[in-house]
Amino acid sequence: MWLDKLADGVVRVQTPIGPRYVMPSFLQRIYLLWMFRHFAVLPHNVLAPWQQRMIDKLCVNQKFESMAYSDALNEVPIIGTIERRPPMPPDLPPRRPAASEGSRGLAAEVRQRP
Repeated sequence: MWLDKLADGVVRVQTPIGPRYVMPSFLQRIYLLWMFRHFAVLPHNVLAPWQQRMIDKLCVNQKFESMAYSDALNEVPIIGTIERRPPMPPDLPPRRPAASEGSRGLAAEVRQRP
């Protein structure tokens, strides 16, 4: 299995429009096998900055292949999967303000009643 991945493995990149596949060079496959030695799937943001640049360079320099359009990719071993999720939207709903120290809560008012 390792030899198959080393000989002609591809890297799957999960994008918002679906999975895409890139073919790394032999030296890149050696490094990617080491990078994916413990995990089959790695999020893009957990990689070191230089690893992110390497994956980005792979994606830019090579034409993405889709499984749906290429029957040849069905038998190619996958070295690992990189998840490229879009960033979370910054507009979250506003948080409720914390009760100030001067105001008493409902539970404190109930305990104060005779």
